[in-house]
Amino acid sequence: MSLPEPRANPELFGHAEAERMMAEALRAGRLHHAWLITGPPGIGKATLAFRFARRLLLGMPDGNSLALPPDNPVFRRVANASHADMLTIERAWDDKKKRRRGEIIIDDVRKIAGFLRLTPAEGGWRVVVVDGAETLNRNAANALLKVLEEPPPRAILLLVASSAGGLPPTIMSRCRHLRLAPLDAASMDAALQRLLPELDADQRGRLAALSDGAPGRALQLAGDNGLGASELVDQVLAAGPRIDVLKAHAVADALGRHEDAFSTFMTLLRAAIAAAVRDAARGQADPDQARMLGHRSLDAWVDIWQSLGRLQDDTEGAYLDKRQAIVTGLGLLSGQ
Repeated sequence: MSLPEPRANPELFGHAEAERMMAEALRAGRLHHAWLITGPPGIGKATLAFRFARRLLLGMPDGNSLALPPDNPVFRRVANASHADMLTIERAWDDKKKRRRGEIIIDDVRKIAGFLRLTPAEGGWRVVVVDGAETLNRNAANALLKVLEEPPPRAILLLVASSAGGLPPTIMSRCRHLRLAPLDAASMDAALQRLLPELDADQRGRLAALSDGAPGRALQLAGDNGLGASELVDQVLAAGPRIDVLKAHAVADALGRHEDAFSTFMTLLRAAIAAAVRDAARGQADPDQARMLGHRSLDAWVDIWQSLGRLQDDTEGAYLDKRQAIVTGLGLLSGQ
Protein backbone atom coordinates (compact mmCIF):
# COMPACT_ATOMS: atom_id res chain seq x y z
CA MET A 1 0.00 0.00 0.00
CA SER A 2 1.18 3.54 -0.67
CA LEU A 3 -0.08 6.72 0.94
CA PRO A 4 -1.54 9.52 -1.18
CA GLU A 5 0.35 12.78 -1.47
CA PRO A 6 -0.01 14.77 1.80
CA ARG A 7 -2.50 17.18 0.21
CA ALA A 8 -4.78 14.22 -0.59
CA ASN A 9 -4.10 12.08 2.49
CA PRO A 10 -7.09 11.78 4.86
CA GLU A 11 -5.17 9.79 7.49
CA LEU A 12 -2.80 11.09 10.15
CA PHE A 13 -1.03 8.51 12.30
CA GLY A 14 -0.15 9.79 15.76
CA HIS A 15 0.45 13.47 16.64
CA ALA A 16 -2.88 13.80 18.44
CA GLU A 17 -1.47 16.45 20.79
CA ALA A 18 -0.24 18.65 17.94
CA GLU A 19 -3.59 18.29 16.20
CA ARG A 20 -5.39 19.18 19.44
CA MET A 21 -3.27 22.32 19.86
CA MET A 22 -4.10 23.46 16.34
CA ALA A 23 -7.80 22.78 16.74
CA GLU A 24 -7.85 24.59 20.08
CA ALA A 25 -6.06 27.62 18.64
CA LEU A 26 -8.57 27.77 15.80
CA ARG A 27 -11.57 27.54 18.13
CA ALA A 28 -10.15 30.15 20.49
CA GLY A 29 -9.22 32.58 17.71
CA ARG A 30 -5.55 32.55 18.81
CA LEU A 31 -4.09 31.80 15.43
CA HIS A 32 -0.49 32.80 14.87
CA HIS A 33 0.07 34.04 11.34
CA ALA A 34 2.88 31.51 10.74
CA TRP A 35 3.41 27.96 11.94
CA LEU A 36 6.60 25.91 11.58
CA ILE A 37 6.06 22.13 11.65
CA THR A 38 9.27 20.11 11.98
CA GLY A 39 10.23 16.47 12.43
CA PRO A 40 12.00 13.59 10.69
CA PRO A 41 11.13 12.72 7.07
CA GLY A 42 8.04 10.57 6.63
CA ILE A 43 6.59 11.38 10.04
CA GLY A 44 3.47 13.21 8.84
CA LYS A 45 4.48 16.90 8.89
CA ALA A 46 3.01 17.85 5.51
CA THR A 47 -0.02 15.63 6.14
CA LEU A 48 -0.74 17.59 9.33
CA ALA A 49 -0.17 20.93 7.55
CA PHE A 50 -2.69 20.13 4.81
CA ARG A 51 -5.09 18.73 7.41
CA PHE A 52 -4.95 22.06 9.24
CA ALA A 53 -5.22 24.00 5.97
CA ARG A 54 -8.39 22.17 4.94
CA ARG A 55 -10.00 22.89 8.29
CA LEU A 56 -9.03 26.57 8.10
CA LEU A 57 -10.67 26.82 4.70
CA LEU A 58 -13.82 25.00 5.81
CA GLY A 59 -14.45 26.50 9.24
CA MET A 60 -14.47 25.78 12.95
CA PRO A 61 -13.83 22.18 14.12
CA ASP A 62 -16.26 20.63 16.59
CA GLY A 63 -13.63 18.81 18.64
CA ASN A 64 -9.89 18.13 18.70
CA SER A 65 -9.79 16.49 15.28
CA LEU A 66 -9.05 18.45 12.12
CA ALA A 67 -10.05 15.55 9.88
CA LEU A 68 -12.33 15.94 6.88
CA PRO A 69 -13.77 13.05 4.86
CA PRO A 70 -12.30 12.65 1.34
CA ASP A 71 -15.70 13.33 -0.23
CA ASN A 72 -15.87 16.79 1.36
CA PRO A 73 -15.72 19.50 -1.36
CA VAL A 74 -12.93 21.39 0.42
CA PHE A 75 -10.93 18.18 0.77
CA ARG A 76 -11.32 17.42 -2.93
CA ARG A 77 -10.31 20.91 -4.04
CA VAL A 78 -7.22 20.96 -1.83
CA ALA A 79 -6.28 17.48 -3.07
CA ASN A 80 -6.60 18.70 -6.66
CA ALA A 81 -4.72 21.96 -5.96
CA SER A 82 -7.78 23.86 -7.18
CA HIS A 83 -8.87 25.80 -4.08
CA ALA A 84 -8.73 29.53 -4.82
CA ASP A 85 -7.67 30.41 -1.25
CA MET A 86 -4.75 28.01 -0.99
CA LEU A 87 -1.23 28.10 -2.40
CA THR A 88 1.47 25.44 -2.09
CA ILE A 89 5.16 26.27 -2.51
CA GLU A 90 7.67 23.45 -2.90
CA ARG A 91 10.74 22.52 -4.90
CA ALA A 92 9.77 22.76 -8.56
CA TRP A 93 10.08 19.91 -11.02
CA ASP A 94 13.13 19.95 -13.29
CA ASP A 95 12.09 18.57 -16.68
CA LYS A 96 15.67 18.14 -17.85
CA LYS A 97 16.83 16.11 -14.86
CA LYS A 98 13.45 14.42 -14.32
CA ARG A 99 13.44 15.19 -10.61
CA ARG A 100 12.67 18.02 -8.23
CA ARG A 101 15.13 20.85 -7.88
CA GLY A 102 17.43 20.83 -4.89
CA GLU A 103 16.08 24.10 -3.51
CA ILE A 104 13.14 26.51 -3.45
CA ILE A 105 14.08 29.64 -5.38
CA ILE A 106 13.00 33.26 -5.08
CA ASP A 107 10.64 33.08 -8.07
CA ASP A 108 8.63 30.44 -6.20
CA VAL A 109 8.39 32.55 -3.04
CA ARG A 110 7.44 35.73 -4.91
CA LYS A 111 4.12 34.08 -5.68
CA ILE A 112 3.22 34.26 -1.98
CA ALA A 113 3.11 38.05 -1.68
CA GLY A 114 0.85 38.43 -4.71
CA PHE A 115 -1.41 35.62 -3.55
CA LEU A 116 -1.82 37.07 -0.05
CA ARG A 117 -2.65 40.52 -1.34
CA LEU A 118 -5.86 39.13 -2.82
CA THR A 119 -9.09 39.15 -0.86
CA PRO A 120 -10.12 35.62 0.18
CA ALA A 121 -12.34 34.30 -2.57
CA GLU A 122 -14.64 32.56 -0.10
CA GLY A 123 -14.55 35.11 2.70
CA GLY A 124 -12.37 33.14 5.10
CA TRP A 125 -8.62 32.55 5.25
CA ARG A 126 -5.92 32.50 2.63
CA VAL A 127 -3.49 29.67 3.36
CA VAL A 128 0.04 29.06 2.11
CA VAL A 129 1.90 25.78 2.68
CA VAL A 130 5.67 25.89 2.14
CA ASP A 131 6.68 22.23 1.97
CA GLY A 132 10.41 21.63 2.37
CA ALA A 133 11.06 25.05 3.87
CA GLU A 134 14.59 24.01 4.85
CA THR A 135 15.47 23.98 1.11
CA LEU A 136 14.79 27.71 0.67
CA ASN A 137 17.89 29.31 -0.82
CA ARG A 138 19.14 32.59 0.64
CA ASN A 139 17.21 34.88 -1.69
CA ALA A 140 14.03 32.86 -1.29
CA ALA A 141 14.38 32.89 2.50
CA ASN A 142 14.81 36.69 2.48
CA ALA A 143 11.71 37.08 0.34
CA LEU A 144 9.72 34.88 2.71
CA LEU A 145 10.99 36.87 5.70
CA LYS A 146 9.50 40.05 4.24
CA VAL A 147 6.11 38.36 4.08
CA LEU A 148 6.42 37.14 7.67
CA GLU A 149 7.42 40.60 8.90
CA GLU A 150 4.28 42.23 7.50
CA PRO A 151 1.62 39.52 7.36
CA PRO A 152 -1.69 40.55 5.81
CA PRO A 153 -4.90 39.92 7.75
CA ARG A 154 -6.74 36.61 7.40
CA ALA A 155 -3.58 34.90 6.12
CA ILE A 156 -1.86 31.81 7.52
CA LEU A 157 1.53 30.43 6.45
CA LEU A 158 2.37 26.80 7.27
CA LEU A 159 6.08 25.99 6.93
CA VAL A 160 7.04 22.31 6.82
CA ALA A 161 10.69 21.39 7.41
CA SER A 162 12.60 18.23 8.26
CA SER A 163 15.28 20.31 9.96
CA ALA A 164 14.61 23.62 11.64
CA GLY A 165 18.37 24.19 11.64
CA GLY A 166 18.19 24.73 7.88
CA LEU A 167 16.11 27.88 8.37
CA PRO A 168 17.40 31.35 9.29
CA PRO A 169 16.73 32.27 12.95
CA THR A 170 14.85 35.35 11.74
CA ILE A 171 12.25 33.12 10.07
CA MET A 172 12.02 30.71 13.00
CA SER A 173 11.47 33.55 15.46
CA ARG A 174 8.36 34.65 13.58
CA CYS A 175 6.68 31.25 13.63
CA ARG A 176 4.88 29.16 16.20
CA HIS A 177 6.94 25.98 16.27
CA LEU A 178 5.42 22.51 16.44
CA ARG A 179 7.95 19.67 16.73
CA LEU A 180 6.54 16.28 15.75
CA ALA A 181 8.17 13.34 17.53
CA PRO A 182 8.55 9.82 16.09
CA LEU A 183 5.58 7.56 16.78
CA ASP A 184 5.86 5.33 19.82
CA ALA A 185 6.01 1.55 19.37
CA ALA A 186 2.28 0.97 19.87
CA SER A 187 1.22 3.76 17.49
CA MET A 188 3.74 2.64 14.89
CA ASP A 189 2.58 -0.96 15.05
CA ALA A 190 -1.05 0.13 14.66
CA ALA A 191 -0.09 2.28 11.66
CA LEU A 192 1.79 -0.57 9.99
CA GLN A 193 -1.06 -3.01 10.60
CA ARG A 194 -3.29 -0.55 8.77
CA LEU A 195 -0.84 0.24 5.99
CA LEU A 196 0.90 -3.11 5.52
CA PRO A 197 -1.51 -5.82 6.71
CA GLU A 198 0.46 -8.52 4.89
CA LEU A 199 3.41 -8.21 7.29
CA ASP A 200 3.66 -10.33 10.42
CA ALA A 201 4.47 -8.90 13.85
CA ASP A 202 8.21 -9.55 13.53
CA GLN A 203 8.41 -7.84 10.14
CA ARG A 204 6.44 -4.87 11.44
CA GLY A 205 8.78 -4.57 14.40
CA ARG A 206 11.87 -4.65 12.18
CA LEU A 207 10.39 -2.13 9.78
CA ALA A 208 9.38 0.18 12.64
CA ALA A 209 12.93 0.06 14.00
CA LEU A 210 14.44 0.78 10.58
CA SER A 211 12.11 3.72 9.96
CA ASP A 212 12.61 5.33 13.40
CA GLY A 213 8.90 5.76 14.07
CA ALA A 214 8.06 7.39 10.71
CA PRO A 215 5.15 5.70 8.85
CA GLY A 216 6.01 7.31 5.52
CA ARG A 217 9.59 6.11 5.79
CA ALA A 218 8.36 2.61 6.68
CA LEU A 219 6.21 2.50 3.56
CA GLN A 220 9.10 3.66 1.44
CA LEU A 221 11.37 0.99 2.89
CA ALA A 222 8.73 -1.68 2.36
CA GLY A 223 8.39 -0.68 -1.28
CA ASP A 224 12.16 -0.59 -1.76
CA ASN A 225 12.69 -4.04 -0.21
CA GLY A 226 14.04 -2.40 2.92
CA LEU A 227 13.78 -5.59 4.96
CA GLY A 228 15.92 -7.46 2.45
CA ALA A 229 18.44 -4.61 2.29
CA SER A 230 18.56 -4.54 6.08
CA GLU A 231 19.42 -8.24 6.18
CA LEU A 232 22.27 -7.62 3.75
CA VAL A 233 23.52 -4.75 5.92
CA ASP A 234 23.51 -7.06 8.94
CA GLN A 235 25.46 -9.69 7.01
CA VAL A 236 27.99 -7.15 5.78
CA LEU A 237 28.59 -5.64 9.20
CA ALA A 238 28.77 -9.05 10.87
CA ALA A 239 31.50 -10.04 8.40
CA GLY A 240 33.45 -6.87 9.22
CA PRO A 241 36.91 -6.81 7.67
CA ARG A 242 36.43 -10.35 6.32
CA ILE A 243 34.38 -9.11 3.34
CA ASP A 244 36.18 -10.38 0.25
CA VAL A 245 35.65 -9.36 -3.35
CA LEU A 246 33.42 -12.32 -4.14
CA LYS A 247 31.14 -11.52 -1.20
CA ALA A 248 31.02 -7.85 -2.22
CA HIS A 249 30.00 -8.79 -5.77
CA ALA A 250 27.35 -11.17 -4.41
CA VAL A 251 25.84 -8.34 -2.35
CA ALA A 252 25.92 -6.04 -5.38
CA ASP A 253 24.18 -8.70 -7.48
CA ALA A 254 21.46 -9.17 -4.87
CA LEU A 255 20.83 -5.43 -4.69
CA GLY A 256 20.77 -5.13 -8.46
CA ARG A 257 17.46 -7.01 -8.58
CA HIS A 258 15.60 -4.01 -7.16
CA GLU A 259 15.58 -0.56 -8.76
CA ASP A 260 15.93 1.53 -5.59
CA ALA A 261 17.90 -0.99 -3.56
CA PHE A 262 21.22 0.88 -3.86
CA SER A 263 19.94 4.00 -2.12
CA THR A 264 18.13 1.97 0.54
CA PHE A 265 21.16 -0.23 1.26
CA MET A 266 23.61 2.65 1.47
CA THR A 267 21.29 4.71 3.68
CA LEU A 268 20.74 1.80 6.07
CA LEU A 269 24.44 0.91 6.08
CA ARG A 270 25.43 4.46 7.01
CA ALA A 271 22.67 4.62 9.63
CA ALA A 272 23.93 1.41 11.26
CA ILE A 273 27.51 2.71 11.32
CA ALA A 274 26.38 6.05 12.77
CA ALA A 275 24.37 4.30 15.49
CA ALA A 276 27.29 2.04 16.43
CA VAL A 277 29.74 4.94 16.61
CA ARG A 278 27.30 7.04 18.62
CA ASP A 279 26.61 4.22 21.10
CA ALA A 280 30.30 3.39 21.42
CA ALA A 281 31.14 7.02 22.14
CA ARG A 282 28.60 6.91 24.97
CA GLY A 283 29.92 3.58 26.24
CA GLN A 284 26.63 1.91 25.28
CA ALA A 285 27.61 -0.26 22.30
CA ASP A 286 26.04 -3.72 22.35
CA PRO A 287 28.16 -6.84 21.60
CA ASP A 288 27.21 -6.87 17.90
CA GLN A 289 28.18 -3.21 17.51
CA ALA A 290 31.45 -3.79 19.37
CA ARG A 291 32.33 -6.70 17.05
CA MET A 292 31.48 -4.59 14.03
CA LEU A 293 33.67 -1.70 15.13
CA GLY A 294 36.57 -4.03 15.90
CA HIS A 295 39.90 -2.41 16.60
CA ARG A 296 39.38 0.60 14.37
CA SER A 297 39.13 3.96 16.10
CA LEU A 298 35.82 5.79 16.13
CA ASP A 299 37.43 8.56 14.08
CA ALA A 300 38.27 6.00 11.40
CA TRP A 301 34.65 4.86 11.34
CA VAL A 302 33.48 8.47 11.02
CA ASP A 303 35.77 8.80 7.99
CA ILE A 304 34.24 5.63 6.49
CA TRP A 305 30.73 6.95 7.13
CA GLN A 306 31.59 10.21 5.37
CA SER A 307 33.24 8.41 2.45
CA LEU A 308 30.17 6.20 1.99
CA GLY A 309 27.99 9.32 1.94
CA ARG A 310 30.12 10.95 -0.75
CA LEU A 311 30.11 7.72 -2.75
CA GLN A 312 26.31 7.51 -2.55
CA ASP A 313 25.85 11.17 -3.53
CA ASP A 314 28.30 10.92 -6.44
CA THR A 315 26.75 7.69 -7.71
CA GLU A 316 23.17 8.95 -7.57
CA GLY A 317 23.97 12.45 -8.75
CA ALA A 318 26.06 11.42 -11.76
CA TYR A 319 24.19 8.18 -12.55
CA LEU A 320 27.31 6.07 -12.02
CA ASP A 321 27.43 2.28 -11.92
CA LYS A 322 25.64 1.35 -8.69
CA ARG A 323 26.97 -2.20 -8.72
CA GLN A 324 30.56 -0.97 -8.79
CA ALA A 325 29.74 1.60 -6.11
CA ILE A 326 28.56 -1.19 -3.79
CA VAL A 327 31.79 -3.10 -4.33
CA THR A 328 33.81 0.07 -3.73
CA GLY A 329 31.84 0.89 -0.59
CA LEU A 330 32.27 -2.58 0.88
CA GLY A 331 35.96 -2.29 0.11
CA LEU A 332 36.07 0.70 2.46
CA LEU A 333 34.67 -1.47 5.25
CA SER A 334 37.29 -4.15 4.70
CA GLY A 335 40.14 -1.65 4.36
CA GLN A 336 40.78 -2.42 0.71
